[in-house]
Amino acid sequence: MGHLALHYGTPGDGPAASRLLQIAGLKETQVLPLPQGNFYRFVVNGGHFSRGDGIVYLSCLPEAQQKLIAAIHEALRVGTNDEHDAVKGYRAMMAQDFEASFHFGFLVESLEELEAMVLKLQDLSENDPTFKGRLNIGMNRARRGDAEVDARLDASPVFGKATRYAYGAAGVQVFVETDLVRAGQLGENMYFEFDYVFPDRASHILSVVEL
Repeated sequence: MGHLALHYGTPGDGPAASRLLQIAGLKETQVLPLPQGNFYRFVVNGGHFSRGDGIVYLSCLPEAQQKLIAAIHEALRVGTNDEHDAVKGYRAMMAQDFEASFHFGFLVESLEELEAMVLKLQDLSENDPTFKGRLNIGMNRARRGDAEVDARLDASPVFGKATRYAYGAAGVQVFVETDLVRAGQLGENMYFEFDYVFPDRASHILSVVEL
């Protein structure tokens, strides 16, 4: 990956959006104050600081894009009691499957790291006024059939409670839906995916899709 450009909605959301990306594992390397909101640069790890790849940029939605989103919302009556049927259908699809539309996926190095991140985000969502009501967290555990994987996930403080299963074996997925970062067809929410794959398995959620 060269780089990915993300946007937050209003200048006041910049610091919280940056903090979310850092919790996700990105390393913040630059904050450039601008009148329309801070511009941030991140890298996937410290080894990419001066490289031209593995970069994520974060800035405030440009005014022209904000106006376009507002026009779409007005035309489709988004957020009203009379939303267009297409909007209702899109929302229903995303409620069933976080990864059905545009999303940004991370591969996490250890299951323990992923579990710690989820517990932190759950705590922020429940107790931090900045994040409260702005994070929707879901998860899929690996399909059953590998005794070692099943036992580890049954004992997990995060995945032991999961009722949804991934499209494959030997891996788990965590999804974070948030309006701190804006994207998607309606310009409302961004979906982040965090994956862990158990080692020494040739067939796993990111190598073979199972229906």
